Amino acid sequence: MFEKILIANRGEIAVRIIHACHDLGLEAVAVYADDDADALFVQLADEAIALGGDAPADSYLRSDKILAAARQCGADAIIPGYGFLSENASFAEQCAEAGITFVGPTPSQLRQFGLKHEARALASAANVPLTPGSGLLDSVAHALEEAKRVGFPLMLKSTAGGGGIGMTRCDSADELAEAFATVKRLGEQFFNDAGLFIERFVEEARHVEVQIVGDGLGTVAALGERDCSLQRRNQKVLEETPAPNLPAGMAEELCAAAIKLAKAVSYRSAGTVEFVYDSEAERFYFLEVNTRLQVEHGVTEQVW
Repeated sequence: MFEKILIANRGEIAVRIIHACHDLGLEAVAVYADDDADALFVQLADEAIALGGDAPADSYLRSDKILAAARQCGADAIIPGYGFLSENASFAEQCAEAGITFVGPTPSQLRQFGLKHEARALASAANVPLTPGSGLLDSVAHALEEAKRVGFPLMLKSTAGGGGIGMTRCDSADELAEAFATVKRLGEQFFNDAGLFIERFVEEARHVEVQIVGDGLGTVAALGERDCSLQRRNQKVLEETPAPNLPAGMAEELCAAAIKLAKAVSYRSAGTVEFVYDSEAERFYFLEVNTRLQVEHGVTEQVW
């Protein structure tokens, strides 16, 4: 049983985790950058350790400083929250090597679902529906060849993309050829990964996702589905649960598919399996897995 938790994050998420720790009778340790010395989460924590530095690169993204703080205070576990090191497989491995529990998925799961083309392969192996698409593309010529098989319109995506960055709709071969270098550059710039792939674009699409939690031993539960179709620049604006106006039984099918995929890797921790729902065909297709806590988890948790 844990007794002392180090929170490798800041701001509101750190405040919420501190309250949760106290509700469970656990000590909460905060780490903080110089600019956050007087922040609320630092004041609420049972113990606070300075990381130094102002920028995240010098503080909340420094795994060596965070692990040193955990050793200093004798923390049993580290909760990364979301952002920063929450999906960093190398950091999760460093925690394991130090004998400190990383409160999140396993390093292998972070890697498996961190790259979208690998996540698609896992979904395919688990017989979860997929839109027609490709593996990694090594050139414009390769992309055009795959596009003939997949069909237009399609989405050109960075495999390591997130937050709506590194994805472009292409309606023709000319548009695909023109977008290739740009999307590749964005992947390299924002995610340090230039890998690209394509997926067929669904015209009458909704974005529906299923929140899951797994114990790492093969048991997975779904905590309801959310509709997050209202977006701006591929960024979610509004989330609603239960997802409205789905055909009878569709929500149960979505949850079953999410559970099947998560069970295939004995998923550990909370997460979200995202789907594209084709309103015209009344079919859904796997999109990606988010392996971190998300701000929208509270939407389903408060309802379900």
